[in-house]
Amino acid sequence: MAKDLAAFAEKNGVKYFMVSYTDLFGAQRAKLVPAQAINDMAVDGAGFAGFATWLDLTAAHPDMMAVPDAEAVVQLPWKPDVAWVPANCVIEGQPLAQAPRNVLRRMVDEAAAEGLRVKTGVEPEFFLLCPSGDRVADEYDTAVKPCYDQQAVMRRYDVIAEISDYMLALGWEPYQSDHEDATGQFEMNWKFDDALATADKVSFFKFMVKSVAEKHGLRATFMPKPFEGLTGSGMHAHISVWDKSGKKNAFADDSRELGLSEQGRNFLGGIMAHGTGMTAITNPTVNSYKRINAPRTSSGATWAPNSLTWTGNNRTHMVRVPGPGRFELRLPDGAANPYLLQAVIIAAGLDGIRRKLDPGPRSDINMYTDGHLAKDAPKLPLNLLDALRAFEADETLNRALGAEFAAAYLKLKRMEWDSYVSHFSKWEHDHTLDV
Repeated sequence: MAKDLAAFAEKNGVKYFMVSYTDLFGAQRAKLVPAQAINDMAVDGAGFAGFATWLDLTAAHPDMMAVPDAEAVVQLPWKPDVAWVPANCVIEGQPLAQAPRNVLRRMVDEAAAEGLRVKTGVEPEFFLLCPSGDRVADEYDTAVKPCYDQQAVMRRYDVIAEISDYMLALGWEPYQSDHEDATGQFEMNWKFDDALATADKVSFFKFMVKSVAEKHGLRATFMPKPFEGLTGSGMHAHISVWDKSGKKNAFADDSRELGLSEQGRNFLGGIMAHGTGMTAITNPTVNSYKRINAPRTSSGATWAPNSLTWTGNNRTHMVRVPGPGRFELRLPDGAANPYLLQAVIIAAGLDGIRRKLDPGPRSDINMYTDGHLAKDAPKLPLNLLDALRAFEADETLNRALGAEFAAAYLKLKRMEWDSYVSHFSKWEHDHTLDV
């Protein structure tokens, strides 16, 4: 591996490597390593004080080493003398079980042990804001229904096209970009891939979008709901499972309902069975619950689920099956940790396959207008605390993702919730001052 990265640097004119890992809150951490020093880092890892980031470690813990995965190295298209490489976290020679990329790698290995390759494609949405972050950057982007607005997307052509050009150069096979349903909001899509590769790409994509936005004097955010009354930013995941060769789609069966095989239905059954518990990971912030439990937006719909339902090609449900051999999970938002999102999808789906779970009957109603008719559809958690309680109660997910991870995640996320509820707001004064 040391030889691989050194050779990569020499061949591509790379002067520095960003050895990067993602912590439990989705924050990306990195050290800038000169190419001349990458040999040692590639073997032993770059040293970090894990306690200084969002991991459940103390100041007394030994150094956490981030060992770069040379197979996933990416040369920065906008700054080609730098390469970004995701890393696996290790302490004293052992993988750190709570580290998100390690959690996902273990789930990928579990699926592989059963002859399965989970592949996913994501639909990340983001806002382009002015540098202060308090308003959208385009003063003319004011339409009531701004989705697919061609004038608005062309006013941001320089940013969107630059990012798309970079994805083309990286071989990601991007296939469309558009203005989304909120003013200032965009979505960009690229070809689906194995779950770990998709997670790495999402991590790099967020870094790339923010970097390009800053280059153009803007600020990009993947915050789930940055503005009241506007549609929030999702990160929908399209899921399929393939045989170990990656050539046969195990979800596809044209003879069955919606072209979804029995194994595909079982995987979907796992998603439905664990939908409440997994929400703490797919929707990991206080702000996330302003998106999935939002009232009608100015455009007419939130485009986010609020109940555990599935359907055919109907965007008002938590899961839709838009075509044979795959389904779309519409629950995740832009704050979802790229690695934990993929890991919890695999964990829930594998449980569904192992226990041959059935997702139950599909619903084809419009959940935004007739959701009250879905009498047997459990509601999604109303806030982060409810979601954390549901995740803690889901023993199957806890075991699958790992006891050390589950304990660390719950501990730190509860601290975040406690910080939120101890904050005094203007709303409290407006509604309580004169009681």
